[in-house]
Amino acid sequence: MTAPTPNTPHDPQERLALLEAELAPQLPPGAMTADADILQTYSADRAIQCEAEGAAVLVRAASTEDVQAVMRFASAHGIPVVPQGARTGISGGANAVAGCILLSVEKMAEVLGVNTAERTVTVQPGIINQQLKDHLRPYGLSYPPDPGSVNISSIGGNIATNAGGLCCVKYGVTKDYVRQLKVVLADGSLATLGPRTAKGVAGLDLRGLFIGSEGTLGIVVEATLRLVPLLAEPLTAVATFPDEATAGTCVAEFMARGAQPSMLELLDRTTLSMLNDYGDFGLDEQAGAMLLMQSDGSGDPATAQREVEAFAEVAESVGALDVAASDDPADSEALVATRRLAHPAYEKYTAAHGASELMEDVCLPRSRMPEFFARLAQLREESGIVIAVVAHAGDGNLHPAIFYARDDAEQERRAHAAFEELMQLGLDLGGTITGEHGVGSLKARWLAKELDPVNQRLHLAVKQAIDPQGILNPGKMLSHLGG
Repeated sequence: MTAPTPNTPHDPQERLALLEAELAPQLPPGAMTADADILQTYSADRAIQCEAEGAAVLVRAASTEDVQAVMRFASAHGIPVVPQGARTGISGGANAVAGCILLSVEKMAEVLGVNTAERTVTVQPGIINQQLKDHLRPYGLSYPPDPGSVNISSIGGNIATNAGGLCCVKYGVTKDYVRQLKVVLADGSLATLGPRTAKGVAGLDLRGLFIGSEGTLGIVVEATLRLVPLLAEPLTAVATFPDEATAGTCVAEFMARGAQPSMLELLDRTTLSMLNDYGDFGLDEQAGAMLLMQSDGSGDPATAQREVEAFAEVAESVGALDVAASDDPADSEALVATRRLAHPAYEKYTAAHGASELMEDVCLPRSRMPEFFARLAQLREESGIVIAVVAHAGDGNLHPAIFYARDDAEQERRAHAAFEELMQLGLDLGGTITGEHGVGSLKARWLAKELDPVNQRLHLAVKQAIDPQGILNPGKMLSHLGG
């Protein structure tokens, strides 16, 4: 990428003086701060093991014009900009780099309009996913993508990582619902990408290029999203298994029958135990794994019932320890709420044990999950490391969480070695290094392993064309690709 322009001050104090003299007057009072405590708070997402070098300032944008002002200034002076939303990511994608402007859009959180005739909603990027869902419910409409962080992650961040979630096995991921984007580019110009209409093939799909780009190409300031009618209440089934590999076999065989569950989640024994410690949920932590399956039958209760019965049949045929079903919405809601608490339960465990956590996000062909789990069992025994797993099993999207004592250098070494091996295993089994969490800085080196040389060259050509100075979120997703 092109180096910063010669007039960029390298001395931190000189750079701050330039920002205060030239950028601050273009922004609302108080929008920019260099307060050390505030900068520390905003300098990192939840990937604590990723570097978060000293930011120069934080700008809390309240409008598209604020974002444009920041980018015009940054472009003129070659200053790096790190876009941020709710900072709930776990790959270091929102982490500060030295001398950067942290550009937060969390204050841009309005619903700009709901179009019931077209089944669309237009929002600013800072709105929280669950808040959007709640806003849409009185209209009888739903926005299906539901990452595990649904209560805390923003729509802008979801777009930046092409987030998935618990129901994407049937309803798809974020990109399937983005109709149109308004994006501020590196030079401060505003681009409208994609049509508002249900169909539109005029020109290249630049909208799709920006979804999942993790702030390296531009900053989303407005999104028009496709909606669906309010989802039907599902039926729920739970099955326990002697081990994860058997549960994985159940998933592969069930889905191979053409099943369309609205949710199919896996929790391993370690996760069940941590959840019970977190909330005393009475989960069977003697089981090796549990599958949580839901079917909404696309609104037809009879179809949902048949799907639950089919799941129970497959589960029993592969050796389930127990299978139970419920048509009580309260039971279903409680089970899903418990599943969403897996990460808070992990956080409680780390706090209680003086531990750190490395979160994986490999996605595999469903048929290869039993192989993955078989190797994972060996790795646990060989390394002596605590590894818990939750998974969007219906998609083959696995989230092993690797725990290690933060004051034990040898254990930390073994944990990082396990992380590396699981990443490589995912690729060896025909998968990808990230299904939904994104690359960030945590996996930037691994992106170069997944993409072939021609693919890498295309990525870099796009980056060079859109951000020739390389000021948008440097050191992250594209930083290890070959020139």
